[in-house]
Amino acid sequence: MTSETTEKEKETNKTSSKGDGEKLIVTKTLEFADKLQKLSKPVFEFLCVLAPFVIEYGQKIRVLWNRLDDSIVKSIIGFAFCFFGGFYPTLFSGVQAAEQGGRAIVVESISELATEATRIIEESKKDNKDNPDVKKLSNKEYMKRKTLFVLQKMNPEKINSALRNIYTVWLAVISVLVVQFARTIQMANSIADFLSRPVDRFIAPIVKAAIPNEYRQWTPVILSWTCKTIGMSLAWTLTSIQIAFASSMQGGLMLSRSGYEALRKRNIRLGGLIPDNINDTNFDEYAAYTFAAIGFLFQMKCGLNPPFPLNIILFPFKIGEWSLRYGMMKASSGA
Repeated sequence: MTSETTEKEKETNKTSSKGDGEKLIVTKTLEFADKLQKLSKPVFEFLCVLAPFVIEYGQKIRVLWNRLDDSIVKSIIGFAFCFFGGFYPTLFSGVQAAEQGGRAIVVESISELATEATRIIEESKKDNKDNPDVKKLSNKEYMKRKTLFVLQKMNPEKINSALRNIYTVWLAVISVLVVQFARTIQMANSIADFLSRPVDRFIAPIVKAAIPNEYRQWTPVILSWTCKTIGMSLAWTLTSIQIAFASSMQGGLMLSRSGYEALRKRNIRLGGLIPDNINDTNFDEYAAYTFAAIGFLFQMKCGLNPPFPLNIILFPFKIGEWSLRYGMMKASSGA
């Protein structure tokens, strides 16, 4: 009788602790949702101010880029490969793959989305002016009104077509990159698999003991992704060094030759170093070696990460780099 009573008490305690854990999770979720709802209104208004600014200057940069001379464009691309190729190896390779698989389609689709977003934002501002009481609405009512307003004003066919085109090119780029970086992906997965056993044996018990019972079911998932992240970081660091060396040479050569052509067209001779025929001088070769050495040493000194404040300016490129890496890892593991 005593053993049966003890077992019943244990089961009751387990049930009550499980119920308390579920209540705690629900409470925390509701608190988070409430905080998120309070931020929704100011975030929406901030995006309404920021988006037109980004779109406008993006279009100006695009127009300016299209007006540049071919030699200047190649010089800029060569400079990017020479000094930043190892920082964003996947992104640069993805851009090259998209050049053959639909870059123009992506640019056109993004332009259509930007035009649609600008139109909706302007109509939203007009709605706020015509209805001053909108500002007085609660966060929940404000977001509900604006969500319905966007759904009413947007062109679903245009949005669907643009997103479909972008996703199609994304899949094509990922497929190319999976083949191109197959060894890196295999190395990353191998490192992750190698780390998983000691982590499950030594780290998992410590983590489970350190976190509350109601969150312990997340331990295997978190540790698995931690191993994958470590494996990917190590594998991609080795690959980035190789790519930094190769891209610095490629970019240095492109930069020197396109720079030579730009100077020749503008009749800037540099004391006879820039003749009319490139075969009559070795200046471009010496310049290419110099640019390649400086570019590779710069990337190594920076630890394959752009220094401040370039890391802030180039942060969107970092997001694109890691998105492509995780996309490749997911595609390869799914295959």
